[in-house]
This record gives sequence, C-alpha cells and structure tokens, in this order.
Amino acid sequence: MQICFDTLSPLARAAVPSSSTPFTPDLVLWQENMPGGAHGSLRVNRGTTLRLTCLDGRANVSALFFNADEKTERYNMPDTLKAQHTAHLTRGHALYSDMGRVLVSIPEDSCGWHDPLCGVLDAERLAAKYGQARYQQLRNGMFRNGLDGFVVELGKWGLGRRDVVANVNFFSKVVADADGSLHFDSRHRQPGQFVDLRCEMNVLVVLCATPHPFDPAPVWNPGAVQISAWRSGTAGADDVCRRACAENDRGFINTERWFL
Repeated sequence: MQICFDTLSPLARAAVPSSSTPFTPDLVLWQENMPGGAHGSLRVNRGTTLRLTCLDGRANVSALFFNADEKTERYNMPDTLKAQHTAHLTRGHALYSDMGRVLVSIPEDSCGWHDPLCGVLDAERLAAKYGQARYQQLRNGMFRNGLDGFVVELGKWGLGRRDVVANVNFFSKVVADADGSLHFDSRHRQPGQFVDLRCEMNVLVVLCATPHPFDPAPVWNPGAVQISAWRSGTAGADDVCRRACAENDRGFINTERWFL
C-alpha cells in the first residue's frame, strides 16, 4: 500500500486552521483496513488526522514518521520521551522530530499506552519465534518481518535501511519490573481501541502491522488495523497536547514557524 494522501489544495496548505475537529463518520475522507502482517506508506498533509483502530484485539502497528518535505528530518524517540518525561505514549503527547518540531500529536486515545522503546520485529526474531515456511504451506498472504517491511516502503520514497530509526509500536504495552526487565502486557489491547495521530506537519507515515518483538504469542497471527483519515485542523491554543507541558508549547511554536 502506497498512498499520496493529499487533502489540501496548493493554495490552502499555507493556512491550516488551528483547531482540532473531532472524529465523526461523516467527516471521513478515506478509510482502509490493513491486514495483519501487511505494510504501507502514505503522505499525510498538515491538519489531517489518522485514526488507527485495533479491529480484533491483536494488532500491533510499528510506525515511522518523516517530514514529507525534507525527509532528513524524522521522528526522534529520545527527544520525544525526555521532553515530556515519559516512557510511553498516549493522549496529550507529541512526537518530536530531530529538529525540535512536532511532527504528530495524539489528541485522543482509548488504548492508553503505546510502546516507543522496543523496536520492530526483524528477520532473526521472526524465524526464532515463528519458524520459516513457504507461502504454499502457510496459505498466508504476508509473512514478512517488520524491518524488511519498513525497508520496502522507504524505498518507494527514495529512502533505505539506514533511514530506519527508533519506531513507535501502537497498541502494545511493555512495562519494566523492579530489575529493569521488560515485559509485554498481553491483556492490554482490546478490540475497538483507537489512537488519533494528528499531523502537525506534512508527514510521511510508514506502517507495518507485524507482531511486537516481545509478543509472547507462539503462532504467527498478526491483527488487522483500520486506518481512517479526516480533515481535523491542527492544535489550537488550548489543545491538550500543546498544554501538556511547556516544552510541547515551544515545540508547536517551532512547527508553526516552519510554515510561516
């Protein structure tokens, strides 16, 4: 799946309303289901929100984010977490680029916890956990690890393996115990949970619906996700993400200066 999702005319791109329109079915511009194990990429313009919905309670969506107009600028996990004093992502959080701008914000989230720490499923871990088999044996349309899925999608936009940075795993919760060991919470995600990703810049979004690297499920059975998009506008003055902390307000100001 590769989509150039261009919701704004050239004349409208410079002036996006600073208010967030909530999701209602009549506002949907585009909607598609991504099967478990699949991958895709799309350009989403500033002021558009993507809603990811976990359809069956098994979904994990590994995601990368880039400035679509200058792809050397991309999501930065360390800056995102330290600026907001958090080790997970949920409502009120912003996803920062390595230039101190807000690429994406999360104004609504029914899941409550998304993992930004554990990376993406690679070929070695996939083989160790799920084995290897031919398509004719599995009768499965997609049996590809998430890292290779990222590389395939990035190649469509002139990027490559070296552009794979730390990703976000939506719908997955990983917690640390007293000894610092990480544990996957299998009870966390439920059917129908959603997270809204509001694009504060023109963003290249790369998605892989492969299992989380720490998911203990012994059988390859990745969950499907629904992707919906609507014209929401950007974060207003009283937005929950902007007001979550002083650093976020500065990050949104840096973003808005990019579009002056």
